[in-house]
Formats: sequence, C-alpha cells, structure tokens
Amino acid sequence: MRVRASFKAENGKGSPKDIFDEVSNLLAKEKIDQKTLSSIELKKFLVDNNIGIDCSGLAYYILSNEYGSIDKHLAYPFCKGLIGKIRCKFRPVENTDVATFAHEKNSRVVEIKNANPGDIITMVGSEDSKERDHILVIDQIEYQNFVPTKLHYINSTAWPTDGEYGHGVRDGSIEITDITKPLVEQRWIEAEKTGDENYNFARAKKSHTELRRLKWL
Repeated sequence: MRVRASFKAENGKGSPKDIFDEVSNLLAKEKIDQKTLSSIELKKFLVDNNIGIDCSGLAYYILSNEYGSIDKHLAYPFCKGLIGKIRCKFRPVENTDVATFAHEKNSRVVEIKNANPGDIITMVGSEDSKERDHILVIDQIEYQNFVPTKLHYINSTAWPTDGEYGHGVRDGSIEITDITKPLVEQRWIEAEKTGDENYNFARAKKSHTELRRLKWL
C-alpha cells in the first residue's frame, strides 16, 4: 500500500491522503519538522520531490467526493485489450484522463444557461501538439434572474509564466457576457489575468472546449 500511495502522489494522481502520507514519510526520512516550514517552503519541498496533483486527478477526487466513487460509473474507452482493461479496473484514477472525462460515454455537452456546480469544462485536442488536454471543475455559479452570470472553477495548472514553483491548484472564473455565445467568447479571469495573458483562456481557444456534465447526474 505504501508503494501505491507513493506512486500516485508522484504521478499527479494521489488523493489528499496519499500526498499527505508521502510528504510525511519524506519529511521524517530527512528529519524535517513540518511545523518549521512556511507554506512557501512546503510548496518548494513538494515540487522538488515531484509531488502534487494534475488537472484530471484533481477533477477525479473533487467529483468523487461530491458524488461518490465515480469509477463505478466511468467507462474507459481508451483502455484496450485484456491487460489494459484490467489495469483500468484496478487503477481507475491513474487511467482517468481528460479525454476519458470528455468521452461521450461519460459526459454530455450542456449549454451555459443550464450550467450546474459539478459540471466540467474540458479542453481536448489542442491545435498546438505541445499543448496538453485540460479540465476545470465548476464549483460555484452566480446568477441574475436565474441566468448564470459567472462560473467559478477550480483546476490544477502550470502556466509558462508560473516559473518552477508557481504552479498548482487555484481557482478562476468566467464572466458570462453573452449567454448565447460559446465559452471561449466569454471573459475568463485567473491569477488576475484576462485575455491572452490568461493561459487557460488562450489554451481553451486552441482546443475543442466544451461545458459538460457527467452522464449519470
């Protein structure tokens, strides 16, 4: 069990408990008292030891916490062959990537006017081959006259401007300026950046970006 927790924590798929346990073990091994570390020093320790969570891992645990273990409902269309299917069955979180969330077997597209907390925004198939797929989880919605005016989301991200230690889990929002237009024509705000300075917005414009809802909800 120790090995599995360490593997998850170091490949971006660890639960909060996996990450806590791995950090505690490493600190004990290096004889460092966690209480003496500032939040900045702790963040540096995590990065230096390659411990954290990626965007799809974060979405997996948030949605599982909200709705129960989602691997009971998820289909794994990209797991091929007997070995692949066995791997996905016993290691679901490690095999739940953005494309899996965005697959028609697992989620459906919803209109902005029907958005709910727990919906996801998927960015798949960027025009830039160097760009990775990405996912955001809607955690709060503001309304006016029952119409969404702002979508608040959480994600785990790394922007080119973040440097070595600036990346991680953070929130952002999308102001709905015209409910009839797609997501990429709304106003995205994250890390006080808008327009193309907002890297997630720039990435969304290059990708197949959709607001989606898990099919069983």
